[in-house]
Amino acid sequence: MATVYRWRLAPEGLATRRQLRAMGLRPGGQEVVAEVHRPRRRRPPLVAYLYRIEQARPVRPMTPARAAALAAAMLARRTCPNCRLDVGYCIPRSLGMCVSCHDTPSDRKGAR
Repeated sequence: MATVYRWRLAPEGLATRRQLRAMGLRPGGQEVVAEVHRPRRRRPPLVAYLYRIEQARPVRPMTPARAAALAAAMLARRTCPNCRLDVGYCIPRSLGMCVSCHDTPSDRKGAR
């Protein structure tokens, strides 16, 4: 069980993933050292996991192959499976197609 601190009361030397990333670091396989809980009314608290800054490793550089793979994945998320167009935004998973295809009458969607 990790140590639990209240919001803004974590000691120096610990950081969240987002804070590590802002410093150009990553957790690097280390275990979670502590948690920060931010209380909320009538809901469970928000939880953030903390890692040791001195054990963090530098972020791996972006290689051309990784950049190409990321670009291909983002293109797939922007391409509508219905009209096969790059719509310029990520297709909502709740719709499964671009907004213009979703809003067209059902006769274009293959209904008889």
